[in-house]
Amino acid sequence: MDWKTLQGLLSGVNKYSTAFSRIWLSMVFVFRVLVYVVAAEKVWGDEQKDFDCNTRQPGCTNVCYDHFFPVSHIRLWALQLIFVTCPSLLVIMHVAYREDRERKNREKNGENCPKLYSNTGKKHGGLWWTYLFSLFFKLVIEILFLFLLHKMWDSFDLPRLVQCTNVDPCPNTVDCYIARPTEKRVFTYFMVGASSICIVLTVCEIFYLIFKRVVQRTRKWRKSKRSVSYSKASTCHCHVKSEEKETKSQPRCVA
Repeated sequence: MDWKTLQGLLSGVNKYSTAFSRIWLSMVFVFRVLVYVVAAEKVWGDEQKDFDCNTRQPGCTNVCYDHFFPVSHIRLWALQLIFVTCPSLLVIMHVAYREDRERKNREKNGENCPKLYSNTGKKHGGLWWTYLFSLFFKLVIEILFLFLLHKMWDSFDLPRLVQCTNVDPCPNTVDCYIARPTEKRVFTYFMVGASSICIVLTVCEIFYLIFKRVVQRTRKWRKSKRSVSYSKASTCHCHVKSEEKETKSQPRCVA
């Protein structure tokens, strides 16, 4: 994918997003994707080659590396970025589906036919639920990958020395040294911090959408209640007037 295609995709997502989602996209593609491509890949490029152990036992170094790094940080972040950015495409696909329905409706009933949607990109009805589902999906993915990163290495920290104990074919306890642990630790904390900020932005957007929908529903309910009460009051007023007319029209008896 070239930069023009990526730019077009981002502009399409931003077109139907809220302010929180625009900030989220900036965080993802500036502070995560660019950092991943420009710096993080190079930092982790020598992790297995420079993983040094104090033994010459054939296969021991590879087994110890696999024991402590079942999934590399860089590959885990790549999967995380892919899964996190995919839900945004659901909104674009839903809007494209609406536009296709609108086009078919015009072809079938003419250009002057009533529109199916007042605005195909407006978040109401099914599109609102699709947008909310994409937010929940992103939130679950972010939390899940942070949990996996913490679970695999017991923390987000990278020690300089790791000890490989009772792992065949390594004899007894083998000391292994991670290449450039301080630099990798800094990038790990940076990516975890960026992911945490994205989680906060997603939670804020979820509450914003729900709060906005509740306010809209409340206003509609109050408006409908006022219209019903007004119609009842006008009906009662008409009945009073009709009763007054009937009373006036009745002949009076003269003693």
